[in-house]
Amino acid sequence: MLAAILVEQNKPLIIDEVKLPKTLDFGQVLVQLSYSGICGSQLGEIMGVKGIDPYLPHLMGHEGSGTVVEIGPGITRVKVGDHVVLHWKPGGGIEANPPVYEWVGKRLNAGKVTTFNEYSIVSENRLTKIPHDFDMKVATLFGCAVTTALGVVNNDANIKIGQSVIIFGLGGLGMNIVQAANMVSANPIVGIDLFEEKFEVAKTFGLTHSLHSETKNRDKKIKQIVGESGADVVIETTGNSRLIEQAYELTNDQGRTILVGVPNKGDNISIYSLPLHFKKTLTGSHGGDAIPDIDIPRYIRLIKAGKMSLNGLITHDYDLIDINSALDLFKIGKAGRIVINL
Repeated sequence: MLAAILVEQNKPLIIDEVKLPKTLDFGQVLVQLSYSGICGSQLGEIMGVKGIDPYLPHLMGHEGSGTVVEIGPGITRVKVGDHVVLHWKPGGGIEANPPVYEWVGKRLNAGKVTTFNEYSIVSENRLTKIPHDFDMKVATLFGCAVTTALGVVNNDANIKIGQSVIIFGLGGLGMNIVQAANMVSANPIVGIDLFEEKFEVAKTFGLTHSLHSETKNRDKKIKQIVGESGADVVIETTGNSRLIEQAYELTNDQGRTILVGVPNKGDNISIYSLPLHFKKTLTGSHGGDAIPDIDIPRYIRLIKAGKMSLNGLITHDYDLIDINSALDLFKIGKAGRIVINL
């Protein structure tokens, strides 16, 4: 099979043939990928955001969609022919050992799910079955972007009707956060981004106000929208340390700052912490505390009922051979969600 391999940090991925193991272990499922998403986590892996990677070389990717082609011992939740979403957050089912692939005659590491490859051996608990009539390209977004974003709003931020929300970063994740905030009747919903072309799309998902990141007197203008004391909830998706500080400052003294993006290791933030001793909170999100096998079917029902839409979130798609170009575009921040067509 063809796969994209991280061989060295801060270098392009290597696209090459990889050999699958001959047999599946207990709890493993072989999936033929249809699409893979690209998430900021993959950029972080490539750039070494969390430090030195001890598992190189290895396969990558953690959100995708595909078809089950073989099941290993113990599998009860999916069968051959099922359409599935591949997700990084554990759901129900067996937690299998990671597979061991072979590349140029040597061991190639992989996690319990990878999606930058034509076929993937996946732990049963990283798969959720979806209806055959649901668009596989759109379904890819349930692997991370949608479940994380809606989880951030429902679980981490716990946004109430009428509360004010500010979102830093309107990529694929930020757009979904806008939609989720709108679904729970937050107001106003303010988006901040470097690229103004995203604002019109975000407004279709419920954004009420938008400001360019470098707008003169930006924070003053934001407070004219949300109130002088700041917003009830501020969600930061970029991982930029300075924006994290600004997000905290724009949160009112009883509000919640939620960090979705992860700064580079050693990139410190500086905040005035006294309000944290009272009712203000600052917390990081771990995938929105999503439970994929419970959440994904629920979101599909909402889409089929016309109460939720993912139209317009995917802005670009690339073939696997061109994945490095896709990663370069993602890094710039101009795109919404980018998918790899497998």
